[in-house]
Amino acid sequence: MEANPQSPPPKRQKRESKKRQMIAWIERTAPRQIGEPEWEALLRLLAPISDGYLRRLLRDWAKESGVPLGPLVEGVRQESFGVLESSLLRLLGEYEQGAAATRLRVRKLVIDAKEHARWTSKRAAARNEEKLAEKGEMILWMLTWLENPPVFPEWVRLRRIALGHMTDPMVDPEEKRN
Repeated sequence: MEANPQSPPPKRQKRESKKRQMIAWIERTAPRQIGEPEWEALLRLLAPISDGYLRRLLRDWAKESGVPLGPLVEGVRQESFGVLESSLLRLLGEYEQGAAATRLRVRKLVIDAKEHARWTSKRAAARNEEKLAEKGEMILWMLTWLENPPVFPEWVRLRRIALGHMTDPMVDPEEKRN
């Protein structure tokens, strides 16, 4: 059977991007915060999607929209020491208030972030010794958090003093120098 040379090829349905689907859902539901229920709904809606990719999409969207992310949605941020400290302290609050399943989820977030920092430090090792040292210090902070979460706030305060960093968790040491 020959194909009709004049018939157009079948149209492929264009799939909407994960980002567009996410934004459309958020606009429809208008949450005041993206917390665990919204996270679970988005995971189902956008499946298959990795936690890391969804977290990146939500972080980018939250910057633009101003709608806050819950600590378990935001995860561990590593843009600076101040941001890392702040996110680890927020997760500590979730850890201390949570049941066993929440504690495991929080620990997994910190472990995944630590592994990502290790991967980043290996990539940076050949190119940038300063970045390597920074990631090494961040890994130490996460390992300390994992070893004994309730001790972390006092440990990080003392660590900042020992390293000559500001004690204000919202001010990055780099900003202190400027």
